Amino acid sequence: MGVEELGRDADGDMKVAAKPGKKDSIFRRLYVGSGAFDVVGKRKRWYIFFSALVLVCLASMIFRGFNYGIEFEGGTQLQMPANGIHGVITEDQAKASFEKALGHPAAETQKVGTGDASTIQIRTETLDAADVAKLKQTLFQDLGPIGSNKQPSVQAISDSAVSASWGGEISQKALIALIVFLVAVVIFLAIYFDLRMASAALVSLLHDIFVTAGVYSLIGFEVTPATVIGLLTILGFSLYDTVVVFDKVRENTRGLLGLTRRTFGEAANLALNQTLMRSFNTAFIALLPILGLLIVGYVLLGSGTLQDLALVQLTGTIVGVLSSVALATPLLVDFKMRDPKYRQQAERVQQRRANQERKAASGDFDASDDDALAAELRKEKAYAAASSVPARIQKQRPAGKPAGKRKR
Repeated sequence: MGVEELGRDADGDMKVAAKPGKKDSIFRRLYVGSGAFDVVGKRKRWYIFFSALVLVCLASMIFRGFNYGIEFEGGTQLQMPANGIHGVITEDQAKASFEKALGHPAAETQKVGTGDASTIQIRTETLDAADVAKLKQTLFQDLGPIGSNKQPSVQAISDSAVSASWGGEISQKALIALIVFLVAVVIFLAIYFDLRMASAALVSLLHDIFVTAGVYSLIGFEVTPATVIGLLTILGFSLYDTVVVFDKVRENTRGLLGLTRRTFGEAANLALNQTLMRSFNTAFIALLPILGLLIVGYVLLGSGTLQDLALVQLTGTIVGVLSSVALATPLLVDFKMRDPKYRQQAERVQQRRANQERKAASGDFDASDDDALAAELRKEKAYAAASSVPARIQKQRPAGKPAGKRKR
């Protein structure tokens, strides 16, 4: 069945009616936002899903760990032009030459840039001066990288040492920034909404951080300072989507305790449906530049930093929109329903519905029920309008006057 808007009721909610003969597709229900998707009512299933996801991520972080980059573990990095005397130098050739020189493979070999500006980067554990010199000589003999003077030389191969303490400082500052951000978020949401909404949003944010980190551990992405920066940026998107949903929940539940039309959970689920399409559209639009950053920055330009930024933002955006829809709002409902006032209101709603069903089954009319009274008044107005239509009455003729045509 399709739906059409009939206006809004006394609570400000959109009224919809079915259109006969038209099938109500999932896309139409998403567009209309008529509350067809019971996310809050099935929140236990979502809790099981998110709990299993967190457990998998936790197990991966404990037993598998993270693939830390050279900035966190320390090491030596060598860089040379990707153009040599024998043509373009490939990553496999650089790996083979490295293993030939030192007897063990490099930690990472990557091609960065395109065309004449492309370079080969080799990362490995910390090497002493003798090993660095030996490695440079072997790379020059095997590959002959051409320097800026258009001549092959050992000086075209540069090396740099990275201390693990630098990555530790980055991590410490990022952790401080994360704590400050979460505290500021809780204070802002507690003032703008209330403490229960702030608590639900905080749990959702922590879930996004945890799962994104777990995905990095599961897949084995390299953790670099760019990854840490990207992780902090996704929190803003997740928070924005949660605030949009909560703002609609607050609008739908304003004055709810004095009404008996729907419970807090039902009003929150309706708000979730009304913002569902907006959440999906926002996530889709946000993913487009991230995919562009990943494809152009990494695949075409070969930049490892752009890869790290794009991957963490891609993962965090997907996780963020999912948690704001299926985790934050259900948690909010559970937090709210701990309040006796909302539980009593839910009981009144169920009692009213039970009375309506009983009245409908017995055929009785309850004048104290606002909805039933309004429906009855509409019926009476319709009957009055129908009875006020004038009937066609024949003209009265004088007595003794014959009917029909006059004879001449």
